[in-house]
Amino acid sequence: MLEPLNEGFLSRISDLLLCRWTFRHCCQKCYESSCCQSSEDEVEILGPFPAQTPPWLMASRSSDKDGDSVHTASEVPLTPRTNSPDRRCSSSDTSKSTYSLTRRISSLESRRPSSPLIDIKPIEFGVLSAKKEPIQPSVLRRTYTPDDYFRKFEPQLYSLDSDSDDVDFLTDEEILSKYQLGMLHFSTQYDLLHNHLTVRVIEARDLPPPISHDGSRQDMAHSNPYVKICLLPDQKNSKQTGVKRKTQKPVFEERYTFEIPFLEAQRRTLLLTVVDFDKFSRHCVIGKVSVPLCEVDLVKGGHWWKALIPSSQNEVELGELLLSLNYLPSAGRLNVDVIRAKQLLQTDVSQGSDPFVKIQLVHGLKLVKTKKTSFLRGTIDPFYNESFSFKVPQEELENASLVFTVFGHNMKSSNDFIGRIVIGQYSSGPSESNHWRRMLNTHRTAVEQWHSLRSRAECDRVSPASLEVT
Repeated sequence: MLEPLNEGFLSRISDLLLCRWTFRHCCQKCYESSCCQSSEDEVEILGPFPAQTPPWLMASRSSDKDGDSVHTASEVPLTPRTNSPDRRCSSSDTSKSTYSLTRRISSLESRRPSSPLIDIKPIEFGVLSAKKEPIQPSVLRRTYTPDDYFRKFEPQLYSLDSDSDDVDFLTDEEILSKYQLGMLHFSTQYDLLHNHLTVRVIEARDLPPPISHDGSRQDMAHSNPYVKICLLPDQKNSKQTGVKRKTQKPVFEERYTFEIPFLEAQRRTLLLTVVDFDKFSRHCVIGKVSVPLCEVDLVKGGHWWKALIPSSQNEVELGELLLSLNYLPSAGRLNVDVIRAKQLLQTDVSQGSDPFVKIQLVHGLKLVKTKKTSFLRGTIDPFYNESFSFKVPQEELENASLVFTVFGHNMKSSNDFIGRIVIGQYSSGPSESNHWRRMLNTHRTAVEQWHSLRSRAECDRVSPASLEVT
């Protein structure tokens, strides 16, 4: 009885296994059919996928409006294959597995037309708003050819014939041929034992002849040159050689000493200015030579011939005057002290100058009183230390002006004018106004200040009190 039953049970099991195998085989055939396979272009674009789901695929699925989550990449088991010693795969098996995995994902994506593989859109930048404005590409600029590029430059600005004073890249021969101002011979030596710098002015040669101011003719056949020496930036404590009469090849042979520390001397620039003395007109600058002392060996010293270059300062400074003012309200007295002067304009070729100072009190536009110092012979740095007193009531002080004029004493003719300043109501400049204001604010106290002398024409132009004196 059991034998027919066993036969029927076995036949049922065999039919079930056969049916399951047939179903699996049919499914595999269906996937391998042409209707489910992806094209070669899609395979090339996708390429070999990693073991995990791609981020762009997850993002596209999360933003799907339909919310359909039936077909996901998680349904396909993507497990990375490891090459262990127990289990190895050949390169052909790996490529075959990758290709099969790519086909399956491509077939799933082909059933979801709402999720494209690659969404190519114009890139937009900026803050998201209701109205988006795509950025337009910028207009391409015109490309310049080499000829157009170099045409923008002006060659005359870079030529040696320009009016610029930059002569750092010119040799002495080029400077001499360009400006034709002559050459100067000098030397420097620093004494470490006594901490002073010695500058020796030796000679000059090939100086140009003097020319009249209108340029029409020569004033004379020869110049009367002298040299001013200073250590920039300090131009106040300068030195000056004697004047050599009627020569274009002067020999000076004069030494001057500057008391200055060695480290400070290395930060200074030696400036030598050659000036043409003119008794009947203003002194004219012929040329200058500047030497940064950091570029020379001061301890060892040396001699140099340097070509003169033009100077922006065509006129020589007239000098400086040190004054002290003091007002006593109770006595109604205005006290004036003429202390000293320095680097005054030389008025005599052979003896320097014989300077003196004339002090004149002007009330309003009326000359009230005139006084003067004694003259000192043969110097341009005189020490006076002379005091003068003027009777000025306090109610008249605000309308008073003091005119200080420096002259060179001359026995044979009229005195030589050197310079002038005006202090008081009609001051000749801001420095003079400041000195007067300080005196008014500090009664019974002497107030000292240095003043740079001005020309007669400059004082007459800015101060009515200067026009009232001689």
